[in-house]
Parts: sequence; C-alpha cells; structure tokens
Amino acid sequence: MDSGQLAWLMIATALVLLMTPGVAFFYGGLVKAKSVVSMMMLSFGALGLVAVLWVLFGFSMSSVESSWSFAGNPFADFALSTTTANDPTGEATIGVAFGATFAIITVALISGAIADRAKFGAWMVFVALWATIVYFPVAAWVWGGGWIYNLGSMMFPDSGVEVIDWAGGTAVHINAGAAALALAIVLGKRVGFAKTINKPHNVPLVMLGGALLWFGWFGFNAGLTFAPLGEEGNLQTGLIIVNTMVCPAAAILGWIIAEKLKNGKATSVGAVSGAVAGLVAITPACAHLEPLWAILLGLIVGVACALAVELKWKLGYDDSLDVVGVHLVGGFIGTVYLGFFAIDTGLFMGGGVQQLVVQVIGAVATFVYSFVVALILGFAIQKTIGFRVKNEDEIAGIDVSVHGEEGYSFEPNGQLTR
Repeated sequence: MDSGQLAWLMIATALVLLMTPGVAFFYGGLVKAKSVVSMMMLSFGALGLVAVLWVLFGFSMSSVESSWSFAGNPFADFALSTTTANDPTGEATIGVAFGATFAIITVALISGAIADRAKFGAWMVFVALWATIVYFPVAAWVWGGGWIYNLGSMMFPDSGVEVIDWAGGTAVHINAGAAALALAIVLGKRVGFAKTINKPHNVPLVMLGGALLWFGWFGFNAGLTFAPLGEEGNLQTGLIIVNTMVCPAAAILGWIIAEKLKNGKATSVGAVSGAVAGLVAITPACAHLEPLWAILLGLIVGVACALAVELKWKLGYDDSLDVVGVHLVGGFIGTVYLGFFAIDTGLFMGGGVQQLVVQVIGAVATFVYSFVVALILGFAIQKTIGFRVKNEDEIAGIDVSVHGEEGYSFEPNGQLTR
C-alpha cells in the first residue's frame, strides 16, 4: 500500500467514525426533547465500549482459518500485541481502526429501537455481550473467511459465485435490524404508544444527522478501494462513489412520493429517512451494480421502507425510530437485489439463480442468529438488572433521571436559557 492509499484509508476511517455521531444527531432529533441526551448517549456509549472491545479481542475474533469456525481466537492478538509488533508501516494497524468503526456503527444503529425507555447501564451490558457474541463472529462469517464468505464455493463449486456484501448489508444492517426488533419486543411499547408519539422534537437535528451519515458513507463504502487513478481497477472505485450518491438520491424520491400519495404531504423527515434507506440498500451492492440498477434500487427501497415503517402499528412492536423498517428491510432488499442485478452474476444480468440463492441464505441466517441471541440477551438483562426505566421516568423524560442532564435548559416561564 503506497502513501496515497494509506492516507485514503486514514481519511475513510475518520469518515466512518463520524457516522456514529451522525446517528446520534439523527436519532436525537427524532425523540422528544426530554430524552435527547439519553438517545445520543446510547450512540456515544456504544462508541466508547465497542472501540475498546474491538482492539482488545474483537479484531482477533473477526477472522477465521476454517470456514466452519464460530469465530477467531480472542486471545490470538489480544490488544493488538502481535499486529503492532509486526507492522512497521502502520498499514495493518490502520486497517484495525477501520474495522472498528464498522463494529461501532452497527451497534449504535440498534439503539433507535429502544428510544425513550432504556436504562443506560443495561444498554452498555447489552452492547458488550451482543458485540462479542454476535457482531464479531458475524463479521468473521461474512468478511473474515467464515461460512457465509465461502458459501458460494461450497454450494456451487467452479461457478465463481460468492455472497456479495461489500460494506455490510448483511453484517451491519440486517444484523442490527434483527437485534433492534428483538429489543423492541423485550422492552415493550412506550407509554401512550400511538402514531402521535413519533413527532420529532428537532427536525433540523435530524437533517444534520442524515447529512453527516451520507457524508461518512462514502468512507463506509469506498474505504477499501485502493486502485490508483488511471490504472486498471479504478472503475470499481468510481462506480462505488456514483452509486453511493445516486441510490439514496433516488430513494429520497421514492420515499417522498409514497409519503405524498399516502399522507398528502412530502416531509423533510421523510426525505432524510429515504436517503438513509437508500444508503442502507446500496451498502452491500455499491461495487456490483450498474448505476441504472442502483437508481432502480433506490426507488424501490424508498417506497418499500416508507411503507415498512408503518408495520409496527399493525403488528404491535414499538420500534421507536424505525430501525426495523429502514435498516432491516432496506438491508434485506439491497442484499437480495444483488441476486437479480449483480454485474455478471445476477439472474437478469447473464447469471443463474446461484447468486440469488446464496444472498438469501446469508441474509436469513444472519437475521435468525442475531434476532435469537439479542432476544435471549435482552430478556436476561430485563429479568436481572432491568432494561426498561420506570413508567414515571419515561413520561417525564429520561434525560434527568438517567443522566442528570437536560438537552435544553428552560426558565420557569418556558423560555430557553443561554
């Protein structure tokens, strides 16, 4: 890796790390004013804890020597003792940091499902357990030489087909969305659960968070593309950048059109939610779709996720900030879509059914594993130390009761103080 490539990986690492504060702003604006601190702290707590765990043993667990290994040996490179001793250029160590940012954002995404009603300490216990038991092994399965990584060659030898998950449709979004659904079930519905409970307290904060996410997503998707400009292989880098721009752009259009037809108005929160849905869908597919099919994916996922967020009212699970409707549904659509439109191997692009088969198996297996483990962990925490705050604290807003802080300081007359 030359100096330019190394510099790009450093920049991409910073971009992806910025996505977690972006999630904090995005989620923070969507909750009520008296819960914004708590909501943002769930993201920052995950950032602090997962980064440490990744360096201590998560990185060691994220790659395996055998396809059927559950995870790597957590003590093989504890606290990067081996990596740092054998990395004179710093290249491998920076790669570790880049991987950490993916682990962090995946865990932070889950928190949106339990907004307004989760204890911070219980959340941190869940973060440590879920990252260790679910994310680190799944990263090994998908990217680190595990069974999902090798599924195509095991099922269809000599076909050249492998599971495509470029930057995390399965390992990040389906994984997080499944856990979010499990925790929403464990914690139950918020007090006064109804459509009116979802009114955001700060729309500009939501828009800012969405903008930071989109900005950081270019590092998320293009971080591991190193082909120098003007040399063979650079087409993939350009394709990733274009698709990361145009798919969420199309998803904005799909979401606001669906919103307009459904409710009579196209909203700013709908527009930024559409952008996030498009980013989620293009994550696994950004290097393997022609731009025309990336646009179609954006339109499909924008409409689909706009409709999917309504499912919680019909099915009765309280996914506060629509992690299931956006990340689980969007991640599943983007992952399976590759079975039809992946360059050369998609069913409609000259390939056979093999790509579709391995995409579905990888997606479903990840969903089932993450959901079941998160459900068990969530119930165990709820039955021991308690996961949900008291109803009276939830009604009053949990910033003061959980953190002793307020997002906004008001005078007795209701005016904001400086």
